[in-house]
Amino acid sequence: MQILKKYIILIIISIILFSCMNDDILQDFNKLDTNQENKGVFIINEGNFMYGNASLSYYNPETKEIQNNVFYNTNALPLGDVAQSMTIKDSLGYIVINNSGKIYIININTFKYTDKITDLISPRYIFFNDNQKAYISDLYSKKVSVYDIFSKTIIKEIDINNGNTEFTQHTSEMFVKTNSKIYVNSWSYDNTILIIDAENDILTDSIKVGKQPNSMIIDKFNNLWVLCDGGFSGSSYGQENAKLIKIDTQKNSIITEYIFDNISVSPSHLCTNLTKDSLYFIYNSWSGNVQQKGIYKMSVLSGNLPQNPFISIETQNVYGLGINPHNGDIYFSDAINYSQNGVVYRFKSDATPVDTFKVGINPSGFCFKSNPRN
Repeated sequence: MQILKKYIILIIISIILFSCMNDDILQDFNKLDTNQENKGVFIINEGNFMYGNASLSYYNPETKEIQNNVFYNTNALPLGDVAQSMTIKDSLGYIVINNSGKIYIININTFKYTDKITDLISPRYIFFNDNQKAYISDLYSKKVSVYDIFSKTIIKEIDINNGNTEFTQHTSEMFVKTNSKIYVNSWSYDNTILIIDAENDILTDSIKVGKQPNSMIIDKFNNLWVLCDGGFSGSSYGQENAKLIKIDTQKNSIITEYIFDNISVSPSHLCTNLTKDSLYFIYNSWSGNVQQKGIYKMSVLSGNLPQNPFISIETQNVYGLGINPHNGDIYFSDAINYSQNGVVYRFKSDATPVDTFKVGINPSGFCFKSNPRN
């Protein structure tokens, strides 16, 4: 009994001594001190839901150097639970942490934490309308939040009426803007593109498209392209063949519908190049069991869907896609088995392989930066 009491006392003393240790010594141990003013690529690694193991990687295209866990290694602070997306505004990067309900703001050159946006339920994407305000989408809300950059507060909420602005496919765009209109895709169990008046922050119209629109872009002719995955087998919402839809943004009407032949196909991650005359997307299915899966390329002037992959990726579990707006390089990720660190592949715009590197768990998005100064 005496031995047990002594053992308990030793444990208590150890806990007290440990709690009195200088936290700065521990935090400084792995801190990254850098100033990356070069062009670079942030890779958003969402991690696993409820595990809090999201991370941020940074890749230098010139040196081919990859730095993983840059947010934690710089700030001694975990990124959080499910990193959904990242958007750059001037010299700041806004990292949306979905299940943690917040948006971290970092300096994109030093990776240092500068601020955060809180009081959000389940944020997904942030889109900067201008130099004063941004829109934030939310998984569990029927509203789009309007964030004021200067006051650093949510100043308004736009009622979107018909559901949410969420999609689980981690695509290049949630919002796109042309003229004074902002288009928002409503993905989950929906078939609607919402139109917001960017000056007055109100919902003005909507366009019915295919089931579950998951990504969209504006082309060189100011047409809106929307990729719809068609839902999935067994869904209560039903399933239909996936569609790629071209929309006239002047009339807000559909110009052309391209329908995928195989109902099992769930294309995603619609992207465009710098000149906005080509479309890229991932051709795959929810189950991963589809022939000729890969990265597909299509001219905006084409009258037909592409029949063969631009980059074939039969062996990879492709999970994310991004096109570098500075040089047209193609980046896509492989989530492997969703629990181990993923892999990113880099190709030139002519489909020539350039590099392959390891990143974090479930790499789902890419955010490209130029050469901003602090």
